[in-house]
Amino acid sequence: MLSGTFISFEGPDGAGKTSALQAITAQIAPVLGDQLTITREPGGNPISESIRAIILDRANTAMDYRTEALLYAAARRQHLAETILPDLAAGKLVLCDRYVDSSVAYQGAGRQIGEDAVAQMNEFATDGLLPALTVYFDVPAEVGLRRIQAHRDPQQVDRLDVEKAAFHDRVRAAYLKLQAAHPERIKLIDATQEPKIVVEQALALIKATASAYF
Repeated sequence: MLSGTFISFEGPDGAGKTSALQAITAQIAPVLGDQLTITREPGGNPISESIRAIILDRANTAMDYRTEALLYAAARRQHLAETILPDLAAGKLVLCDRYVDSSVAYQGAGRQIGEDAVAQMNEFATDGLLPALTVYFDVPAEVGLRRIQAHRDPQQVDRLDVEKAAFHDRVRAAYLKLQAAHPERIKLIDATQEPKIVVEQALALIKATASAYF
């Protein structure tokens, strides 16, 4: 029995979701204390972080697209088993930077290996577990890519960041398709707004979904 609440953050590269999550964490961590878990995908524990390093290493240019999708699913399974599920069972609020929707958008649509196929792969990996809320930070691909070029440390630019604009256009289109198909779970925020406004809107969604913690 999972008594906790699971919320994911999603968005194209450069949408600012990680920065928003950091700002939200700074506000709510003093209130929630050990009732709060902040984690990320791929990653969240040593095994999943090791898989992350392989996936995002820019030297791994020979990686097959299906291999990439399978590695994401493997990292996700370990993340669930070792981190997310135990914390949800303990009644915690779990905020996760990326989850299944990222794989559907990036590998399914971006890599063009099939959104349904990737969704089915992750259905197996997650045993069907979805967040109570997914906060989707939406920006046009060209805006996100400009932000990455302007602000991100070159050492932090990974294999997915350096893909062509058409790849990122497909990713955003897939996210918008997912949001339209699941409006009860996936809530869209216009991430071209001022960061303070974006954070306020995201925090309001979190508090509405996880009101028991506040």
